[in-house]
Amino acid sequence: MEGTLFKKVIKDSKGNTAPSAWTLIAKKLGEKALEEEEETKDKWNNGKYSGYVEWMEDTIIIHKKYGLTKSFFESIMNSVKYHTGVKETFKELKKRGYKMALISGGFKANADRAQKDLKIDHSFAACEYFWKKNGKILHWNLLPCDYEGKVEFVKLIMAEHGVSPEECAFVGDGRNDVHLSKEVGVGISFNGAEELQRVSKHSVNQPAGKEDFRAILKYFK
Repeated sequence: MEGTLFKKVIKDSKGNTAPSAWTLIAKKLGEKALEEEEETKDKWNNGKYSGYVEWMEDTIIIHKKYGLTKSFFESIMNSVKYHTGVKETFKELKKRGYKMALISGGFKANADRAQKDLKIDHSFAACEYFWKKNGKILHWNLLPCDYEGKVEFVKLIMAEHGVSPEECAFVGDGRNDVHLSKEVGVGISFNGAEELQRVSKHSVNQPAGKEDFRAILKYFK
């Protein structure tokens, strides 16, 4: 989702983590919040979390500590823009009869937005926030659908539609997409990290600022 459907809004991050709205939120919350969020990445890269959910839980603590509110969160989510050609590409893939799923380690708020705008059939996002009346965080729903977890969620969709991995294609851009790109018949790196390009069947590489998602259409019948 982030960097693939939506434009990258922050530069690449350290280690094997991908630039994301998690980092953007921390940056907007201030220098101290960003420092603490970067520390969680070090823990992830050093294998100190039991899984993706535990990492998210640590980050949510930071969001609460530095006063993330619903209005502030929504302003950040709504500030992210689609890449050129995204809407046209999904319309064409629909016309060709493809079923589409979005699997993201990001926020459900933007996954919902993309699902509605692009008429996506299935959507899984890692974090959904629920809010108090005063706009502060009340609770959350977390799904382990990033890194290796992306593979498990796409297997659910494959089983539901009775298709094999060889009949599926995947488009992504980050290091966190490597596992899934290796599992499907056609993995496509869209202006992606070097690690993803190495394991993907196809790579689209465009100049920064001139990304056009329609470039992937040539890989679909």
